[in-house]
Amino acid sequence: MEVVLHVASSNMNKLKEILNKDDLVSRASIIFKQGAVIDKSDYFCMIYGTDEQCSRAVEISKDIAKEADKKDAESLVAKIKEEEESAGAGLGGIFG
Repeated sequence: MEVVLHVASSNMNKLKEILNKDDLVSRASIIFKQGAVIDKSDYFCMIYGTDEQCSRAVEISKDIAKEADKKDAESLVAKIKEEEESAGAGLGGIFG
């Protein structure tokens, strides 16, 4: 499961701290991206993990972040996957 949070720039470091301090959530994959990668403001955070990890991330961050709307979340996930594929292709050229 994955969940995407939208967070104001002023709260980004606080969100990182909250997510990384939680024993359950910190074991998930957590990726922060500037909103500019999808033509938005502020920051986005994608958490990829179990249902329990994602639900907990939303719960503990509710005071400083909100779940991104579906369109923004889909755009961000697609962009992250595109970047991962590009990086993988680059490594293939090095180690291929």
